[in-house]
Amino acid sequence: MTVVVDQPVPDFQAPATSGKTVSLSELKGRQVVIYFYPKDSTPGCTTEGQGFRDQHQAFLDANTEVFGLSRDSLKAHENFKAKQAFPFELISDKDEAVCQLFDVIKLKKLYGKEYLGVDRSTFLIDKNGVLRQEWRGVKVPGHVDAVLAAAQALNKG
Repeated sequence: MTVVVDQPVPDFQAPATSGKTVSLSELKGRQVVIYFYPKDSTPGCTTEGQGFRDQHQAFLDANTEVFGLSRDSLKAHENFKAKQAFPFELISDKDEAVCQLFDVIKLKKLYGKEYLGVDRSTFLIDKNGVLRQEWRGVKVPGHVDAVLAAAQALNKG
């Protein structure tokens, strides 16, 4: 089963930084942005995370929690989060359960080699746990602003 826009997102639990476990059902009443990215401490992923960091207060003002998610270990996440001063938690999805739920594992090519990797994607879930918007195959420039505008509009709606 995979998520569908305008349908409830199945509940999931996953380990996150700061010793937390993120559970979608415990976030009801708040909007949630989950951005999936390929790898900690790589240029595009760092730039994307910095964008969410720099707009974090605006997301909070729009009743929206932000989470980054990749297949990296919690140790790698803690280092990445500390180095970049991210004010939000990073979710570790080593077993790819959440990645599969959101259907973000795709065949990619790098230097002529094919491999399965995380397709940079972002999802906006409303305060009732319903998926309201998705961005797949994300290009980093301008992306965070688009997600913030959607979160603000959804919060007012």
